[in-house]
Amino acid sequence: MPTFARTVLAPITVEVAAGALARLPELLVDSRISAGGRVAVALGPGLGETIAAELDHLPDATVHTVKPGTLASARDLAARLRDDHRVDALVGIGGGKLLDTAKFAATELGLPMVAVATSLAHDGLASPTASLERDGVSVSYGVHPPLAVLADLDFIRRAPAGQLRSGIGDALTNLSAVADWQLSHEVNGEAIDGLAVAIARTGAEAVLRHPAGIGDDGFLTSLANALVQGGLAMGMAGSSRPCSGGCHEISHALDVLHPGLASHGEQGAVGALVCTWLRGDEALFRELSAAMRRHGLPRTASELGLSAAELATAVAYAPRTRPGRYTILEHRELDSVALERHLTEMMHELD
Repeated sequence: MPTFARTVLAPITVEVAAGALARLPELLVDSRISAGGRVAVALGPGLGETIAAELDHLPDATVHTVKPGTLASARDLAARLRDDHRVDALVGIGGGKLLDTAKFAATELGLPMVAVATSLAHDGLASPTASLERDGVSVSYGVHPPLAVLADLDFIRRAPAGQLRSGIGDALTNLSAVADWQLSHEVNGEAIDGLAVAIARTGAEAVLRHPAGIGDDGFLTSLANALVQGGLAMGMAGSSRPCSGGCHEISHALDVLHPGLASHGEQGAVGALVCTWLRGDEALFRELSAAMRRHGLPRTASELGLSAAELATAVAYAPRTRPGRYTILEHRELDSVALERHLTEMMHELD
């Protein structure tokens, strides 16, 4: 019988551990990325200076400090590396903005890229996308996912709690996103990838039900794995569908109407809670609410610093942020008045 299979771009190696950065030379050799450690290393300002001092185990590496997060900085990094034919790969060490900058530059040059995460703010660790600012607007670009991913718990433990809460929120949104995808499949016949759904959901459920918090290495390991799984699911699906539904539409709407309110992951988690309420999934609503409360994420309009009417206006605006994507928000087609009533009921339930 013929064997049917699919080819998925995914990391060769994923390691989540304390001291992972120190094992980078070994990983480069074992993964056949660079036998001699001739790599370019992209670092951001601030923590980058501390990391640069710990790279004596990569004596042949060239270090490039960049101001991460913009298309201009990614293109500048690519220009710096374009004529350096001695470089086998690009290693990005830092948070999400730095990794996205390095992913874009590596893709521009056709270089293998290794992601070393020092924080866990969102699911971009292994994703095939890079979110970069262009002309003051955040734009998502398709890129090659990293060939290897390291998450160093020694650095992640020291990351600001707000960054970790954002990562928790981003992981939890997968549960609402896959429910929206399933809804679109049932109503519109949109193709759905069951394996991508399973991977995205499994990582999110591990975070949802883990009893510990951000001070526990076991929890941080589960969070890192969930964020990697989210990126892998997006690569399998060929879109952000497994990780982005009405929840992220609401977060994008809040960015437009109330910029700087909270992190994207925290806003997305509130969006997931709203969408789950509108979907009528009482069991998941209770679990999401409990997990968000346990980890200190905002759950209500007031905890975001908004009134119920302001949040309702943002939820009503949300479908405009992703035209063509069908979620519970498009399915219900509620106006801001009806949404305010639903949100008021939801907040009474959370009291």
